[in-house]
Amino acid sequence: MRVAQLLKKKNGNPTLSFEFFRPKTEKAAQNFEMAINTLSENDPDYVTVTFGAGGSSREGSFELIDKLKNERGFDVVAYIAGVGLGPEDLRTVLDRFGELGVENVFAIRGDEPKGDAAFQSHPEALPHASDLISFIKRRYDFSLGAAGYPEGHLEAESKDEDIEYLKLKQDSGAEYVVAQFFYDNQDFYDFVQRCRKRGITIPILPGIMPIYSHNMLNKLSEVCGAKIPEEVRQGLDEIPAEDKDSVIQFGIDYATKQCQDLLQNGVPGLHFYTMNRAKSVDSIVRNLKQQSLL
Repeated sequence: MRVAQLLKKKNGNPTLSFEFFRPKTEKAAQNFEMAINTLSENDPDYVTVTFGAGGSSREGSFELIDKLKNERGFDVVAYIAGVGLGPEDLRTVLDRFGELGVENVFAIRGDEPKGDAAFQSHPEALPHASDLISFIKRRYDFSLGAAGYPEGHLEAESKDEDIEYLKLKQDSGAEYVVAQFFYDNQDFYDFVQRCRKRGITIPILPGIMPIYSHNMLNKLSEVCGAKIPEEVRQGLDEIPAEDKDSVIQFGIDYATKQCQDLLQNGVPGLHFYTMNRAKSVDSIVRNLKQQSLL
């Protein structure tokens, strides 16, 4: 399964995909198994596995790809982050993807791993995601995806500049875009419109991050530059932070409305950042299926 071909084959029917990362503790691994069992019942078109730039994290990513693809039978998109990696490192990773049967790679620049004292950036590391995409396209036959930023990348001087970088990713070989999460759909619609005006023609899928907790919302929004709408702030202000179940239900209800609007406006698919949890995403998807939107 190649994502670009899948999007064409769907002929307007939205795709469904989930993102996972390697669990780092025994308890996390047990919870992950339960999450996979639950979310697999929603029959996703594919799942994605994030990439650890550090050595042990990278090996864990390979193991998770193998588990999901070759043991559990999911179509898998493998992330690769070019940060700090030289050409030989990239070839090693990409060759391993091929050995595991991966057909789809999602290429990002990534950020240097924090807390990994052994990590050292290679002097020939590629500086931009577009360079990484071009490197892969010239040497491999993967279907390539790229990241987009509806509210602009934090390091971009302007939204227009950020769109130029995304156009370069398309021109370098990216076949589809998955947008970083957002909580105001108008930001996504405006982003798509700017992309189309600039000549970006490949499919653009929205990324959905349900609200899991006050703390996680604030941290992720700060790190990624996603604004928190007043509607969300007011709704959460009415819920005590310790009332975890009510916060999660608020997130389910908000994301369900968000996805309803996106699907009614013709997005080619929904990509959920699961945080290796099942309840929220499972509830949202079931809500949408009950409404015949998925």
